[in-house]
Order: sequence, then C-alpha cells, then structure tokens
Amino acid sequence: MIDLYLAAATEEGAEVVKHNPIIPVWQEIVVGSVAFAVLCFVLMKFVFPMMEKTFQARVDAIEGGIKRAEAAQAEANELLEQYKAQLAEARTEAARIRDEARADAEGIRQDVLAKAREESDRIIAAGNEQLNAQREAIVRELRSEVGTLAVDLASKIVGEALADEARTRGTVERFIADLDTAGQR
Repeated sequence: MIDLYLAAATEEGAEVVKHNPIIPVWQEIVVGSVAFAVLCFVLMKFVFPMMEKTFQARVDAIEGGIKRAEAAQAEANELLEQYKAQLAEARTEAARIRDEARADAEGIRQDVLAKAREESDRIIAAGNEQLNAQREAIVRELRSEVGTLAVDLASKIVGEALADEARTRGTVERFIADLDTAGQR
C-alpha cells in the first residue's frame, strides 16, 4: 500500500519523502504541544477554580448539613428529656391530685357519717323524749284510773263511802306506793 502511495506521488511530480509512521512529524508535535498548553492554561485559569468553588460549596453544604443534623438531633434529645421530665412531673401531680381527692372524699364521707350519726342521735333522743312524755301521760292516766278503781274497791271492802277528796288522795297514794314497793322486790 505504501508502494502505491509512493507511486502515485511520483507520478504527480511531487517529491516523496519516506516517513516513519511511528515517529510523528515535528510540526504536529509543536502544534499539539501549543494546543495542549493553551488547553491546560484555560483549564487551570478558569475551569479548575470554578470546580474547586463548586466542590468547596458542596463540602460546606454537606458538613453544614451534618452539623445542622447533629444540632437538630441534640435539640430533639433535649426536648425529649424535657418532655420526659414534664411527663414525670405531670404523673406526680396527677398522683398528688388523686391522693388529695381521695383524702377529700374520705373527709366528706366522715363528715356525712358524723352528720348522719348526729341526726340519728337527735331522732333517737326525740323519740326517747316522746316515749318518756307518753309514758308519763300513761302513768298519770293509769294513776287516776287506778286511784278511782282503788277508791271504789276500798269503798266496797270498807263499806263506807270514801268520797272525801283528801282521804281519797291519801288512800290512792298509799296504794300506789305499796304497788311500787311490791314491783321493786
């Protein structure tokens, strides 16, 4: 193939120089080096600083995010501890209120029982007074009837009229006294 190329070049009248394909032409090396230097200069001057700024901003954002996350975690832990303390305090307060309510209920119960006892004692005392009054009335009534019966009986036994009031009263009282002494034995 090279022979064809050489043959074509000789026919055109051009001078053919044999060139080694492994070693590049010096003009290409110079142009390539200049282009590479310009490209490196542009990259170093403009692109790399922008990439470094972007990289630094990204690092700052990540580190700032981590710091913010750690701060938020610490704040959340602190709030959790506060909530736990408040919850424990609320439970203690609820227990205290519950105990006070029980004590108040017991006090009220005792007051109600005391009032009920007082009312019961008052009713019993009133009933006893009423019974005593009724008994006294019955005793008076019975004395009167017993006295009348005793006078009538004594009149029949003695055979004379005991109409005299003083004698009747004395006889009745003696009879009742005898009944009292006989009842006490």
